[in-house]
Order: sequence, then structure tokens, then C-alpha cells
Amino acid sequence: MELAELVRQRRSIRGYRREPVPKALIREVIEIASAAPSSMNTQPWHFHVVTGEPLERIRQENTELMMAGAPLRREIRLHRKYEGVHRDRQVDIAYQLFDAMGISDDREMRQDWMMRGFRQFDAPVSIVATIDRSLEESTVAYLDVGAAVHALVLAAWERGLGTVINGQGISQSPVVRAHAGIPDDEIIVTCVAMGWPDEAFAANDVKSTRVPVDRIANFVGFDE
Repeated sequence: MELAELVRQRRSIRGYRREPVPKALIREVIEIASAAPSSMNTQPWHFHVVTGEPLERIRQENTELMMAGAPLRREIRLHRKYEGVHRDRQVDIAYQLFDAMGISDDREMRQDWMMRGFRQFDAPVSIVATIDRSLEESTVAYLDVGAAVHALVLAAWERGLGTVINGQGISQSPVVRAHAGIPDDEIIVTCVAMGWPDEAFAANDVKSTRVPVDRIANFVGFDE
């Protein structure tokens, strides 16, 4: 698939078949992701791939803590509240997903939908991206991880795998750290849910709109 087609076709997958993903295929995807650019070739990323019983324990404990009203325990600094156009875009995709699932007027089902995120969307695989703790103050390291994660989701999509980049899945990072065996000298940045897309899951057909280039790009010094 051509890169432009791949980028435009990829969408976030939130419903998965129970079919396992072969370890060799995940290794291939990560190998491709590791070719992403990084500042001064630092390659600051680590990927912890979790499936089976350890992932089920993460789901269960995440759910129990969130349902009990526990505070979020992410390991990176977060922007707690979106406003203006950023909030508008957040709300817009939420309504698209609710409409697709037929739950716009069902408060209980919307609550269950939110909990799916903390369960990592019941995907068979979760890939937790981390950086070395020594790089905690390096903004550039987080940008580099983002580049690698983008390459990862594109490589997965090209091979028929669905993904969704999912900060909710690591909202209780101590739980993830314990069951994924993540060492103390690494910081949990984000995670990616991965699996074979469930074609019957309506929300998987939702693709968010993008802001036109003229609204996000400023060209200087060009002849018209």
C-alpha cells in the first residue's frame, strides 16, 4: 500500500475479534516502528507487549479502581481539560461513536463505553510504550516515542491489524507496571490496543474528520 493511502485509510479500531495475534507478527510490526526517526539517533523507546492472563489482570484491576473513583495515576504530565476547538473535536468524535453504536440516549451504555477504554477495548494485545526515566525531562524524547507509535500503528494496519492509541488503558499505571513487568527505570508514556478488527462492530467504521491544510499550515517565502 502506498504511504499516502495507508495514512488516509487507517482508523482507530475499538472492537476486536478474540483471535490471538502471532508473536512473530507483532515483532515484525515493532521492528518497522523502530526505524522511526529520533533526535540524534537516541531511539528512546521501549515496547512491552502484553496478552493473555497478565492483560486480563490489568483490565480487571483498572476497572475496579476506576469504578471505585480512584484518581488517575499516569506517569507523564497531562493536560487535564481541553477547551475551545480542541474540546469541540473531542466531543464531535464521541458523538460519532455514540451514534454508530446507538447509545447516544443511553447513559448507562455510554458509561460502559468509557470503561471499554480502561479495559483497553478488550483487545487481545496491549503494547505499552515507555522511555528511560533518565529522559523524563526531555520533551524531545516524548516526540520521538510518538513518531515510533505512529509507525507502529501504520505497520499494523498494513498487515490487517487494527489498533487504537489508548491513554485510558494506562490510567492506573502502577497496575500496568506490575503485571507487564515494566522496570522502575522506565516511564510509561502510552499504550496501543491491537488485534484483528471485528467487522461487525459498528464503531470501527467511524473515521474522524481532519482540519483542512489551510487552517493548520502557514507558508512563508513561497511564490504564489
